[in-house]
Amino acid sequence: MSEQPEADPAPDPAQGRWIMLQLMRLGGVLLAVGGLVIIGGAIAGPPALGYGLLVFGLFEFFVMPVMLAKRWKTPDE
Repeated sequence: MSEQPEADPAPDPAQGRWIMLQLMRLGGVLLAVGGLVIIGGAIAGPPALGYGLLVFGLFEFFVMPVMLAKRWKTPDE
């Protein structure tokens, strides 16, 4: 008889959270670069939009991952 391999145990939530943090940082970089491109004039748009994208992108890159990591942290017992 052929034995079937054991099913993989439940996925590790830490891996999914790590991926989410990296995607959050990537999104922040893309927003910040988009803001810089608008501010620089390479793409037509109001400078206020460029500055808004830049600020939000920096916030998403630096602050949001820290906030999510604190929220996901296992409480001390």
